[in-house]
Order: sequence, then structure tokens, then C-alpha cells
Amino acid sequence: MDGILNINKATGMTSHDVVARIRKLLHQKRVGHTGTLDPAANGVLPICLGQATRVAEYLSESGKAYQAEITFGIVTDTYDAEGQILRTADASALTREKIEAALPDFLGIQQQMPPRYSAIKIKGQPAYKLARAGTEVELEARTVTLHTLQIVAWNTPRLTLAVDCSKGTYIRSLAYDLGEKLGTGAHLSALTRTRSGPFTLEQSITLEQLASAIEENSVEILLFPADIALQNYPALYLDEQTTERVMHGNAFSYQIATPPSDQALARVYTPDGIFLAIAHWDRQQRQWQPKKVLV
Repeated sequence: MDGILNINKATGMTSHDVVARIRKLLHQKRVGHTGTLDPAANGVLPICLGQATRVAEYLSESGKAYQAEITFGIVTDTYDAEGQILRTADASALTREKIEAALPDFLGIQQQMPPRYSAIKIKGQPAYKLARAGTEVELEARTVTLHTLQIVAWNTPRLTLAVDCSKGTYIRSLAYDLGEKLGTGAHLSALTRTRSGPFTLEQSITLEQLASAIEENSVEILLFPADIALQNYPALYLDEQTTERVMHGNAFSYQIATPPSDQALARVYTPDGIFLAIAHWDRQQRQWQPKKVLV
């Protein structure tokens, strides 16, 4: 079975738990997720099956959207509700207007410091394991982009915030940084991922719904094609002779309207419209070079 499932991960499960459950349900080994979602969070977690696992990296690169609940007045060591409380403050004077005035400072390209309790590897070890062992964790700031920040609800001391951002953005860090800026401290008290790349929460299914579809032999209608992960790249439709070249890993010529930049990517299709490969532009050779052949 090849394709992508848009799974609505339940709170309390790890992303690996979801992969393991789907492997068991479908009796299929080639299963992988496209970007970790914390156990305390729920929402969109695309799962790649079969040949679609080869495009997982492109989905991981795509943007994300979240609905975050931020509680002011409490700071934890993990920046979320799972951690130990480090300090508290009175947030009763905080207003929606003050929050709205602070949000623009977090829009656009930012240098964001990840939480100490994160999955980022330090010398081969996840940072959270080192932090739990009492080891001093030194992380570097990462470049992220926050496209939109919109207040959904404000009920002192809890803010519900809709976030549209680039890959690699830590919403826990956003909650912490916003609390520091407003002088009360804050932590992320709940999180739902509402979009990952082209996949939305409205289109997602639960593991229970997947199990029911398996019983009804209707899983195929829940699968998205692998090339949905590359919809932002141009599509190249080849003739039969060029298709043969690509299937053997050979470079090929193909004219597109806009000259591609170096290492630009494209989706490659057979004359019948079958997703054949991912290719990149070789500027020196002035040809497209197959990067991954899927057929």
C-alpha cells in the first residue's frame, strides 16, 4: 500500500506510537511520520506508507499551523504543562490589548531558542534526555518564520492563539518568550496542530476511524497520493523514451517556462500520468537529474 494518511493524533500518544499502531493495523513495515508531534499535543500527523515514505522529507519541510493555549503567570522547565513549575506571577492585570500590542514583535523571521526539553540531538543524544539526567544543555538559536499570529480567545489568564509558521518552530518557546515579554511568564498548556503542509485537521481521521475502514476494506479512499507532498514544484510530463531514461537513473532535458535555479526540484510523470520520480536541476549540465525514482 502506497500513499499518505492524514492522521489526527490523540493527546498522550507519541508520533512513534502512531507509526507502530498503523504498522500493526495494516501489516505493513514501510510506515513513517513526517515530523514529530509532542505527546501532549494532538492534531495533524501525516503518515507515509510504502513508496510514499520516500517523500516524507519534503512534507517535513512544509509549513505548519497550530491552535495553542497559553497560560500566563506560570513558567515551567519544559515550557509546557508537563514540566516542573519554576516560578509564578500575578497575571490579573494582563489585557487582550497588551497581548495584541506584543504579538507583532514575534512575526516574520525570528531567532528562536528551542526548549531544553526537546528532541534536538546534542552529540547524538536528544536534549530532553540530557536535561533529565541533569546534564547542562547548550542549544543554539534557530531561524524560524512566523507568518500569522491571531487571537482566537482571551479568558484571563489563558490565551488561545492561532499560529501559522515555518517548520522547526517551537510553539512552547513562543509561549515562553511571549510570557517573558509581557512580564508575567507563561507556558503552553494545550496544543493542536491544525495543518501540516497540505493536510488539514478537517480532513484528518483518527486511528479508530482507520481501524473501521480496514474492517470495511475501504482504506484506499483515505489515502492521499505521494505527489501531494510536492505540489509546490513544477510537474514534468515525459514521453515514453525519456521515461525509460529516467527509470534507469539517467539525466534528461525538459523545457519549462521559467528557467530553474540550481538544485530546483520537479515532479516527474510518465505519459500516463503516473508519478515517476523527483528530479533536480543540474545547472552545469543544463539537464534534469533524477533524485529519487519511485517506479
